[in-house]
Amino acid sequence: MTDTDDRGRKDTLAKLAQSRAEFLSILEPPRRDVPAGSGPDDGSAAGHAGAFPRSRTMKLLLSGRGIGTLGAVLGGLALARPALVLRLIRMLPAGALARILLVKAVTALRSNAGKRLNTPKQTKKA
Repeated sequence: MTDTDDRGRKDTLAKLAQSRAEFLSILEPPRRDVPAGSGPDDGSAAGHAGAFPRSRTMKLLLSGRGIGTLGAVLGGLALARPALVLRLIRMLPAGALARILLVKAVTALRSNAGKRLNTPKQTKKA
């Protein structure tokens, strides 16, 4: 009786190890070298394979155009159905969203400040 139990236990452990390996391959895909210049158009660091976000939809939503579009949709929704927007806001993790928005704002301010410092000063012509 213990021989059957041991065999069943070994089979179960082997299946468990196999399913864990499958989960790891899904959650952490192998990183591949991407040729230079084949990254996303927005210049973000998420250009190499396996980097977050991997899906095209999330890349679009996190790009500048995607955030602008998403903001316009949310603004229209806020004007049309403010009670629904308030209910949705209560469901969202406010701390995480605030942190993301703060990082985006600081990054945008730094890039704008760098552009202003690198541009030559124009003189007025009389």
